[in-house]
Amino acid sequence: MNPDHYCQEKCAQSGSSFYYSFLFLPAERRRAIMALYAFCREVDDVVDECHDPALASTKLAWWRQEVSRIADGQPQHPVGQALQAASRDFSLPAEQLLEIIDGMEMDLQQSRYLDFKGLSLYCYRVASVVGLLSAEIFGYRDRQTLKYAHDLGMAFQLTNIIRDVGEDARRGRIYIPIDELQRFNVPAADLLNARYSDNFAALMRFQAERAEQYYAQAFALLPAVDRKSQRPGLIMAAIYRTLLDEIRAENFQVLHQRIALTPVRKLWLAAKTWIAG
Repeated sequence: MNPDHYCQEKCAQSGSSFYYSFLFLPAERRRAIMALYAFCREVDDVVDECHDPALASTKLAWWRQEVSRIADGQPQHPVGQALQAASRDFSLPAEQLLEIIDGMEMDLQQSRYLDFKGLSLYCYRVASVVGLLSAEIFGYRDRQTLKYAHDLGMAFQLTNIIRDVGEDARRGRIYIPIDELQRFNVPAADLLNARYSDNFAALMRFQAERAEQYYAQAFALLPAVDRKSQRPGLIMAAIYRTLLDEIRAENFQVLHQRIALTPVRKLWLAAKTWIAG
């Protein structure tokens, strides 16, 4: 299996909504974005699947070295090899790839966040940086598009946090800031034990409103000249906002289940958004 096929398989197997936003891209850009996404999956899997923090840290250190090898033209991993071509063709900064690893390493160092300021750094590293790199691959003419990409990445990560509250809690991680749990009088034990309440619903409505604010900010920032090239991000936004609507319609029943859209619905949203331009 060559590096591009490896990355394509990695993307397809993940079942992620991101995969559907890549399907309509020209081949060169599609290969590059799949290489970037496969890289994100590889380093994220280190944290999620390796239960020994020391071993996970060692593996992330290996990926840091692989980023250096990508820059030097000598990557060892199939994802690194695919990403080398993408980095060359679309000028992807190694520093930003390292920032993504920094974000993953935060999961090894802390499992709670005191406030949204602290959480924002995490969201920036694991999502906004990915948005900035994606914008380079998709192409843009107005640098304001990078601000759009930053805010859209934040919106996606905040949506992920809402969707995965119960699953993350069972893994020992709570991304809802401590001061907000306290403000809405929701004990962490309620998340761990899947206990629903009016307070929990109010807390989650607050989280959803913040995510919606980031979506609105992102759309307001996207220059008209770059709207067509940035359609993959708009596809993701359509899928993620529909998911957020579904979660809201279920009254945020996210502690005992993972609410998701069907592949057919994701594909329909992707095609509809692509055609709308």
